[in-house]
Amino acid sequence: MQAAVWYAAKDLRVEQMPIPTINDPHEVKVKVAACGICGSDLHEYAAGPIFIPVDKPHPISGEQAPIIMGHEFAGEVVEIGDNVTRVKVGDRVAIEPILSPNKDGAYQMERYNLTPLLGFHGLSGGGGGFSEFTVMGEHMVHKLPDDLSFEQGALVEPAAVALHAVRQSSLKAGDSAAVFGAGPIGLMTIEALKAAGAAQIYAVEVAPSRKAKAEALGAIVVDPQQEDAVEKLQTLSNGGVDVAFEVTGIPAVLNQSLHSTHEGGEVIVVSIWEGEASFQPNDLVIKERTMKGIIAYRHVYPAVMALMQRGYFRAEDMVTQRIPLADIVEEGFEALLNDKAQVKIIVTP
Repeated sequence: MQAAVWYAAKDLRVEQMPIPTINDPHEVKVKVAACGICGSDLHEYAAGPIFIPVDKPHPISGEQAPIIMGHEFAGEVVEIGDNVTRVKVGDRVAIEPILSPNKDGAYQMERYNLTPLLGFHGLSGGGGGFSEFTVMGEHMVHKLPDDLSFEQGALVEPAAVALHAVRQSSLKAGDSAAVFGAGPIGLMTIEALKAAGAAQIYAVEVAPSRKAKAEALGAIVVDPQQEDAVEKLQTLSNGGVDVAFEVTGIPAVLNQSLHSTHEGGEVIVVSIWEGEASFQPNDLVIKERTMKGIIAYRHVYPAVMALMQRGYFRAEDMVTQRIPLADIVEEGFEALLNDKAQVKIIVTP
């Protein structure tokens, strides 16, 4: 089968790989139908390794680079182990790619995304969605409702990040929020905020196409290249927003997020960072603000799919290009690095 294999930063190769086989009675083989390119994938391609194990095998996958990439995907079940009960052959599924301690088809930790052994199928070995077939434990598969396409299924993973971020925040119905960065996760955070009942949603973004998408989703857009974003947000929200979501991984933006909130406000850091960032602790202390990080998600896939059935996180709002696996380097990763008009690129094996 064809697969996109990461060897090193800027070294991603589409190669022929063996079709994986089921080796555990709780495993499921999936024929991949659609896989999105994630911001985390882009970080690994441009400046990795971050999650990709290179010095020793990942403790759960047992693999290290070179590894098959792709963790935002959906497909069809083509084979199941003898003890699988959650799905059957022919089921359409969205994949929850978290690698965390598991046994007999179930995660062992309640907060399984917080394990010290955290990894991701498609980033930490074990196979991935940038391939024709892949095998994972049944605890990682969720049946897609009949009215959701495979493309929507590939968006469940990034939407889960956004929904988890909002759920982990202190935001209540009627509150105000600012989202810094209107890439895929930022746009989905806007959608999650709408679902949670935020009364005013602001989006801070510089790329024209992403500003347009944020506005189309109902956010009030602030362009930091045209005006002081903090000053504008403080004015628009009458003294600062209740919650700010940092979704860029840019150090200066972390400070903007912090200063955009009012006294007692909250910052949720959603980004994965390539380096260090600094802020003045007194900006937290003196105004009794809170800063909180989130990683991935847990127990939210069913809720995401239910919201999708109600019209949230729509593929037509997020997907800007569809490409074959063979073109993933130039038309996928390089396009995302060089063309900020792109939002979500879907790859079809």
